[in-house]
Amino acid sequence: MQQHITALTELLGAAQLLTGADVSQKYQADWSNENPQLPEIVVRPRDTADVSALLSYCNTHHLPVVTQGGLTGLAGGATPKAGEIALSMERLSGITELDHQSMTITAKSGTPLQVIHQAAEAAGFRLPLDLGSRGSCNIGGNVSTNAGGNQVLSFGMTRALVLGLEAVQADGTIIPAYNKMLKNNAGYDLKQLFIGSEGTLGVVTEVVLRLFPQPRSKHTALVALNSLTDVIDVMQTCQAEFSRLTAFEVMWDDYFSVALAENANVSNPFGEHHLFYILLESENDTLERFQQVLFEQLEKGKLVDAVIAQAGKDTEMFWAIRDSAGEILSKIPDLANFDIGLPISQMQAFLEKAHHALQDNFENLTTLTFGHLADGNIHMIAWTNGEKSSEAIYKMIYKMLKEYGGTVTAEHGIGAIKADYLKLCRSEAEIALMRTLKQAMDPNNILNPGRVLSADV
Repeated sequence: MQQHITALTELLGAAQLLTGADVSQKYQADWSNENPQLPEIVVRPRDTADVSALLSYCNTHHLPVVTQGGLTGLAGGATPKAGEIALSMERLSGITELDHQSMTITAKSGTPLQVIHQAAEAAGFRLPLDLGSRGSCNIGGNVSTNAGGNQVLSFGMTRALVLGLEAVQADGTIIPAYNKMLKNNAGYDLKQLFIGSEGTLGVVTEVVLRLFPQPRSKHTALVALNSLTDVIDVMQTCQAEFSRLTAFEVMWDDYFSVALAENANVSNPFGEHHLFYILLESENDTLERFQQVLFEQLEKGKLVDAVIAQAGKDTEMFWAIRDSAGEILSKIPDLANFDIGLPISQMQAFLEKAHHALQDNFENLTTLTFGHLADGNIHMIAWTNGEKSSEAIYKMIYKMLKEYGGTVTAEHGIGAIKADYLKLCRSEAEIALMRTLKQAMDPNNILNPGRVLSADV
């Protein structure tokens, strides 16, 4: 590596490289913390030209590169492997432009999502891409993984919010696919090659995002229910009755109880436990209308109880319960963390079978279930106390998932951890086409090798 350190120092400047003792442990893994590996070289580019120069050099010398954003990923996609150069986007940060008339914001890829939120809000707009890791995740990573989050039901995945972008190909070619228009049918929509491809086809360096007006009103409630059937019925009613249902977060009692126990800043607003809970938000409805819809569901017996947020602190507490997953995950050394997608009609049958199978095959088992549900996304955490069982749990659930037409990832991505399971939710023809694209755009396989596609192309 020393010859490459010398060459990259001359090419980019010493200030752009970290080597030896200057490489801190923060670069050794993403948030999954699976198979941490300290990279020998970390490159922190100042601009797109630096990214282009680095990739051109690495492509010529067949040096593998792993791209790192905020390192909040849960699929091992940003965790270095032996011999890989870490490309950290942390310095490529900032708002480039906010176009009031076009209602767009352009940001460099290393910009934290929350910074973009704040800039949009200061201008009277909002970006409806929201994740629990909003303070630390970067927009480039959100785009590269096609991140989901809390408002997919109403606004779609990240893909739906990206109007244009700039990306750098494996050979250093810069692709300026900028666009501010909702309608642009001029040839191939090249930005789609980079959105959701998890850094395997190119490195996103700048993004043009669609903004929306601030809502006239927003109301939040936490409601309790007795069955998943009631949860789905209430979901469909809320979609029909509210002007815009922006959040519909479902928590099973196993998750709700642990979240309360692990987070000292929250409490149970009901004073007792129920089987299911929904955190829901609607926009542009009057408070009276919001209350009426929930009251009607109580009268019909669909809801057991409901608490409507009376102030911002109530809303913050409701969301803190839902967002406690990060604290839970950080305290369990060996767990299976599922981010699965299913047709809503298959959810109850799948979850019942999955829970029974896990209970029958693993002792000292704990499972926590929660998720967005209305967009077909369920999260499940499972572990056994004192046993290394996560891989066996993954294999059992993923194999079962295929029977119900589900996907092994709804929003976190395939990364390195789930690469071997891609074949369970994509056909041979689809995977073959992915390999064709990878071969065409990265023939030397230097960009995030071993992620998404398990074997080298």
